Amino acid sequence: MGPGGLAAAGHAIAPPRRRGRPPAAETTAEATRARIVAAAVELFAEKGFHGTGVAEIGNRAGVQRGALYYHIGSKEELLWQILRDYIQLMLVDAKRISRGGDDPITKLRRLIRSHVGLIIEHRREVAIQLRDVTALTGDRGEELQEMRDQVQECWQRVIDTGCTAGLLHTNDHVVTNSVLGMLNMVTFWYRPHGDRSPDEIADILATTVLDGIVTPTTKG
Repeated sequence: MGPGGLAAAGHAIAPPRRRGRPPAAETTAEATRARIVAAAVELFAEKGFHGTGVAEIGNRAGVQRGALYYHIGSKEELLWQILRDYIQLMLVDAKRISRGGDDPITKLRRLIRSHVGLIIEHRREVAIQLRDVTALTGDRGEELQEMRDQVQECWQRVIDTGCTAGLLHTNDHVVTNSVLGMLNMVTFWYRPHGDRSPDEIADILATTVLDGIVTPTTKG
């Protein structure tokens, strides 16, 4: 019988079955996991990682306990995803700016604006990181620290370049650490309905930082 024989004989040829979950199931699972992560962010920011129970996360996300573990594995897995995703955003932007073609002072301004913007947008994640990052253990804790170190290296590379070019009068790591620490603290005092926009805050902080480390002949 030829290739079309079965169809000609009235037998329909079924389409090949797709492996894995149907698209609708995948979409539903992704939406459920997103709700769980959002609930965890809210609760970890409000009560801390150790002060939040798994059942509370499920209740806020509207997910039963059994299904909750299916989607997240563990509470530490949730903390890992929350902090990893936030730091990854920081790292991608820091790499893009530090590797760009701008002069070091312009890069520093852009790094500060990017950092402040992301901190304000993800201020709950920042608060969780500052308070609960030590709850991550083993490889997860090490990997997150490595990502944070890479962000700092991007900043240090820009400052080193500026110092070598005579545009900055110091490239001391203490300065880099202090600047990043100061910017991270924005999460604790920023108010969405305050007098200053995120960009205005970033510009004020950039001016403050650069006034302290730019050589007098390059200020302007």
